[in-house]
Amino acid sequence: MTDPYLWLEDVTGDTALDWVRERNAETVAALAETEPFERLRTRVREVLDDDTRIPYVRRRGEYLYNFWRDGDHPRGLWRRTTLEQYRTADPAWELLLDVDALAEAEDENWVWQGAVVLHPGYTRALVELSRGGADAAVVREFDLVGKRFADEGFEIAEAKSRVGWIDADTIYVGTDFGPGSLTSSGYPRIIKQWRRGTPLAEAETVFEGKPDDVSVYAFHDSTPGFERDFVGRSIDFYRSERFLRNPDGSLVRLDLPEDARFSVHREWLVVRPRSPWTIEGTEHPAGSLLGMPFDAFLAGDRRFTVLFRPDAHTSLEYFTWTRNHLLLGMLSDVKARLRVLTPGPEGWVDEPLAGAPEAGTAEIIDTDPDHSDEYFLDTSGYTEPATLSRGEVGGDVEVLKQAPGFFDAEGLRVEQFFATSDDGTRVPYFVVGRRDTPGPTLLNGYGGFEVSLTPAYSGVIGRGWLSEGGTYVVANIRGGGEYGPDWHTGVLRENRPLAYQDFAAVARDLVERGVTTPERLGIIGGSNGGLLMGVMLTRYPELFGAIVCQVPLLDMRRYHQLLAGASWMAEYGDPDDPADWEFLSAYSPYQNVHSGRRYPPTLFVTSTRDDRVHPGHARKMVARMRELGYSPLYHENIEGGHGAAADNAQAAFKWALVFRFLRETIGP
Repeated sequence: MTDPYLWLEDVTGDTALDWVRERNAETVAALAETEPFERLRTRVREVLDDDTRIPYVRRRGEYLYNFWRDGDHPRGLWRRTTLEQYRTADPAWELLLDVDALAEAEDENWVWQGAVVLHPGYTRALVELSRGGADAAVVREFDLVGKRFADEGFEIAEAKSRVGWIDADTIYVGTDFGPGSLTSSGYPRIIKQWRRGTPLAEAETVFEGKPDDVSVYAFHDSTPGFERDFVGRSIDFYRSERFLRNPDGSLVRLDLPEDARFSVHREWLVVRPRSPWTIEGTEHPAGSLLGMPFDAFLAGDRRFTVLFRPDAHTSLEYFTWTRNHLLLGMLSDVKARLRVLTPGPEGWVDEPLAGAPEAGTAEIIDTDPDHSDEYFLDTSGYTEPATLSRGEVGGDVEVLKQAPGFFDAEGLRVEQFFATSDDGTRVPYFVVGRRDTPGPTLLNGYGGFEVSLTPAYSGVIGRGWLSEGGTYVVANIRGGGEYGPDWHTGVLRENRPLAYQDFAAVARDLVERGVTTPERLGIIGGSNGGLLMGVMLTRYPELFGAIVCQVPLLDMRRYHQLLAGASWMAEYGDPDDPADWEFLSAYSPYQNVHSGRRYPPTLFVTSTRDDRVHPGHARKMVARMRELGYSPLYHENIEGGHGAAADNAQAAFKWALVFRFLRETIGP
């Protein structure tokens, strides 16, 4: 059947944008032209702009780097300081780049996307800036000594590029080199080595992927005595083929499972397979961690040491190196645990990370693997504001910064429960609130791409929802990584509905426990979580009183043809394959919204500048629902990228819309 709303896929077309402006005006009139809305927006903006927030840092040599936004600098400041200064209550920051001033001087709506700093030396950086918050960005070389953009430095036009330093005069670059240079997902297919002072067109091609790959990549390890180069192709979102690139340009394929993560640090190789891996007659489960000397592996040795083995309750969330140690971040029934592994002549020593607190969320946000055993640790919980600490393995842990509390947590309880899904699987979820009587409850979920939702503090949720008397719930449904790769892979492709059954089971369990009622239960999710919201709307509408659907996938018939959608076919399936479309069509929200149903009030939020999930998904869904006689609300931010907001002002407006909508639908 011909899609009557294909014209809404024309992202910046005049007709489509006229439709967007009409919908925006309706939503603003319904929700934003009131005193309660202004109060909510002000309270959220205060959180986002607060000067006492933690200025999170990354160490690069002797400096700690930070990117900072506040009310006076909505687009942000890139700055740095020393550890000694950072320890003080009011550090002296050295300004590197004022993005607001740059945007004004160049008449561009620049949004900071990050910087790749040269190792070692730390004298140069490749700064990425996007227009309006899109994934596509321009790249410019920045002089960290002169604190300005480099004269005749490396520059790359707007694209979804991949860049990395080889040495002070050479970089790896994958970008839009012209026809045939991008994959079907819109990412680089070709990696080149580009020398300073030469045209990009003359850069040497060092690696090529295939047109249907997701992307290709290359990186240089500059560790003295262990300099190495790696290139690879991402076959799909989870599988890669990797190569060691020798100085003469020849490639040595690494004999690792395509779905495994790997890390090479100094003399060590560590591998985390995403599916069972049999080596030397021993099967290692998905989510385990294995280690051995890298040179021995290249020589054919496969005598790995088991560094971590998951169980029914515990999974490995991440790992990261210091100079001499391997730090493990684990989840035990979705609560954080940290350990440190140390290689030695008698084997690996496994110990708890001394001084690290047990917390809802505990994340090693930075280490200094080139020079020391320093690490920076961020911890928080649903009602505990973040604490940033610094430690050195084997030494004391010092608290560097403590975030303020943005809402009154007195009397709030945090409880974990388990719902039973249709197939008997126990699904954990957290409830935050006072829970004296059934009341307005907001349930959040994601369930995809092995992304874990861990207990973390949110001043925005606290100010806008908890402090207004609401209860907040987070569902750890399958599709995430809370229990390792199997928790994710068990709901890929044709098994996707199991994740939706999990979420529905949590909703029912909340009612059975007396936390809320269907009429007072609102749900929220974005991106893949927006798809989850769309399925809840069309398959389980009787369970909910309101739905907030943000930057969503909704048309699963065409998602692979829109922007980065082709890169997600390993997650969802290929709509052009009749067998895949059979299971996709059973739940694709755009194809499953019908007249004569009782759907809960729904707010769709997206962004024109989202070049990851196409805004056409939300646009078409709303148009289809309006055609069928429903009245969903819709707001599309012209800027913002996949986050639907390019600065704090836009983020505050978006969240005020969300909270005002929830108060209007499921009550204060």
